[in-house]
Amino acid sequence: MGTIEIIKELCDKKGISLAQLEKDLNFGNGSIAKSKTVRSDRLFSIAKYFDVTMEYLVTGDEREQYYLNEETADLAQALYEDPNQRVLFNASRNAKPEDLQMAADLLNRLKETNPNG
Repeated sequence: MGTIEIIKELCDKKGISLAQLEKDLNFGNGSIAKSKTVRSDRLFSIAKYFDVTMEYLVTGDEREQYYLNEETADLAQALYEDPNQRVLFNASRNAKPEDLQMAADLLNRLKETNPNG
């Protein structure tokens, strides 16, 4: 899948049209839809808009490039999906799986001793 297709897919997931994306980012009408490539400065704006990496816009595969390894990616996804541990999500980017698990265990213990917070 190419960059334009990835952007279209992100628009679909967000429930907006490509034209709306162009408008939201102050791009010219049709500047993405009619283009075969997207300038790097625009890729940066689009990545920021959708909260994805530029690598994802180019490759469509963020997990392989974002995390140190697959095990860390899986654990980070579990942490992200747990609202009590989401704070670790960004901090987990380059962590070793065992370090990530230790941090998660620590947060669980803290939560058990302080149920209000």
